[in-house]
Amino acid sequence: MALSTKLMLRQGQSLVMTPQLLQAIKLLQFSNVELSAFVEEELERNPLLERADDRPDPFAETPVDASDAWEREGDFDPGDTSRIEGDWASESMVVDTGSLDIDLGSEVSNSFETDRAPTPHETQAPLEGAGLSATSWTGTSGASDGEAADLEAYVAAQLTLQDHLTEQLSLAVADPVERMIGHALIDAIDEAGYLSESTDDLAERLGAAPALVESVLKIVQQFDPAGIGARNLAECLAIQLRERNRLDPAMQGLLDNLPLLAKRDFHALRKICAVDEDDFAEMVAEIRRLDPKPGRAFGGGIIQTVVPDVTVRAASDGSWHVELNPEGLPRVLVNQTYATRVSRLQGSSADKSFVTNCLQTANWLTKSLEQRARTILKVSAEIVRQQDAFFTHGVEHLRPLNLKTIADAIGMHESTVSRVTSNKYMSSPRGLFELKYFFTASIPARTGGESHSAEAVRFRIKQLIDGETLGDILSDDAIVLKLKGQNIDIARRTVAKYRESLRIPSSVERRREKVAMHREG
Repeated sequence: MALSTKLMLRQGQSLVMTPQLLQAIKLLQFSNVELSAFVEEELERNPLLERADDRPDPFAETPVDASDAWEREGDFDPGDTSRIEGDWASESMVVDTGSLDIDLGSEVSNSFETDRAPTPHETQAPLEGAGLSATSWTGTSGASDGEAADLEAYVAAQLTLQDHLTEQLSLAVADPVERMIGHALIDAIDEAGYLSESTDDLAERLGAAPALVESVLKIVQQFDPAGIGARNLAECLAIQLRERNRLDPAMQGLLDNLPLLAKRDFHALRKICAVDEDDFAEMVAEIRRLDPKPGRAFGGGIIQTVVPDVTVRAASDGSWHVELNPEGLPRVLVNQTYATRVSRLQGSSADKSFVTNCLQTANWLTKSLEQRARTILKVSAEIVRQQDAFFTHGVEHLRPLNLKTIADAIGMHESTVSRVTSNKYMSSPRGLFELKYFFTASIPARTGGESHSAEAVRFRIKQLIDGETLGDILSDDAIVLKLKGQNIDIARRTVAKYRESLRIPSSVERRREKVAMHREG
């Protein structure tokens, strides 16, 4: 068979993941903090983007050159709907849970919140989707000649644990080698105040003698706060007791057997410590006054407050009103007028290409942010519709739900719903919940009927245990029998798993704890 070269023309389809498509997918998964940081970077990088809050006030009397005003009128086209903005903060959905219908609506308004008529630089542009609209602004940037003062620059920085220990090290240690070892030890102390690396590993890494590292560690353990640099809880408590001159042999025996104290096996501990009941009660009280995490007083970095992405509130007609939280949505505008002016200037091809790319990126960003907001609102509204009983009656009525159910209901792919529900939070009359909270596994009913959600079953297990008395401690098998009486078909190992996830000890440990509390009372 002879080999030959041929030219053949074939037609096919393929999905190409462009960089913009990949970035749009990432936008769906961003939390509101990550999204704000991303938008800030784009605002610094792209001169055609501006914040919606930074646009100029139309009521402000700003002197304008006559020729400049004529140029503005020439640039403006009232019929141009390509001027896009990202102000969707007031979009909302009304979920009618009675008829299980969703009424899409929009209450979009500009951020001036006045009854005035639109200015010439404000155009109404229709948005895709039933009953949704938004207002579009264009115009010159509202940036002032000078930048506002950064008040954060005048706020004193929070003293970290490492800084606090380093200051004490410089006063307590003069030898350069020991100070170097001390810095390494301080760097290895975690936020709780414990040494996260063994002294042998540190000695090997630093090329120092293990005995020298141990001696420097003893110095560091004398620093404030008391208990710092310990390798375990017992050593941490021992350091604090030694400082209070309370570390006697009986107390050391108690520290050596902390697992028995956690199990509240006081009888065995009294034998080990060789003390009577009064002395033992005083020792336990002394232990409780100590700090098991001495480093937490200095904090562990910036704590970010959770800002809900969606707000749910009850309507007067019995339905639920779902709306986006404007605080979690960055609003940006495309300065079309500035783009037109720059494009008219005589410049090189590289300059024109830069302006064109900036304009395309700005338009893409506003559209992507708008689509992201729509998708979050649509998914959240369907979650509220599916979990209406939870919002009305509580966690006991939480239904089993998976991503496929939501995706099929709103016509989206499961991966899209998964990205939308990641790191997103919903504020409701029942509290603040992550959207992932509403997706729970299904526990079948014992005699048929509607299944139970895993979260609702976990809640019922906690209710049963909270209702225990001293003479009626429920074992896992007993809990299984009671749940079966409530038409819940569940295995004992599942009950044990849910109980451990709630950090509830076993029936034996709970009985010991109740007996000890009864004796103390």
